[in-house]
Amino acid sequence: MYVIGKREFFSLFKGIKSIIILIILLATSYYSAKFANLIKSGIELPASEAEDIHTVSLMFLILIFGQLFVMSLSHDSMNREIHERTVRFLVTRTSRTSIVMGKFLGIWIFWFVCVLTSFLIISIFAKKFDVFLFLQTMSLLAYQIAFAILLSVLISKPGITMFLGIVVGLVFPILGFWITLTSNVYVSWIKYITPFYYLDLNNYTFLVVLIFSGILLIIANQIFKRREC
Repeated sequence: MYVIGKREFFSLFKGIKSIIILIILLATSYYSAKFANLIKSGIELPASEAEDIHTVSLMFLILIFGQLFVMSLSHDSMNREIHERTVRFLVTRTSRTSIVMGKFLGIWIFWFVCVLTSFLIISIFAKKFDVFLFLQTMSLLAYQIAFAILLSVLISKPGITMFLGIVVGLVFPILGFWITLTSNVYVSWIKYITPFYYLDLNNYTFLVVLIFSGILLIIANQIFKRREC
């Protein structure tokens, strides 16, 4: 599992898309933190919002485009191995569960490093490291990674998951926020199975998102076990 995770982690840093996304995250963190005090002095904000002004741009970027970023890099994390027949070699060396968990671990650590670096940049200007927001962000990314792995297991062709990844990455956050904020009784109940509802509560109920991530990984693992390679 750890060897697979290590390979996935380093392979993500080699791609041009990964570098571009990393640059976007770091640039957003730097400039949003650098000019946060200027924005705060020009706009009257509640104390709770003013306190998080340094991270607002980064959080907005991950909430709106996080799923798109994750899908663009990892839409083929599983079906690429099946398509290239390398999965046959992997299953002779380790269990299928280890493959799924190794993939998840490698991708999650990649995003952990990216987000941690972004928060460290912000902490230079904010004079503090917001552990709570960092954990919230990583819980959301864990869910998005698990979803990407599940989609990659369900669909065997990387080309299709690439297209669906773009669609899901754009539609999912918009739909998620609408379901969370709507008063429509016929659809409002769906918010309880989306991560955005628990993140919006702004308390430690965001841990529920980690439970959802685990459920998605269990489903992906069970499907992968039954798939012929």
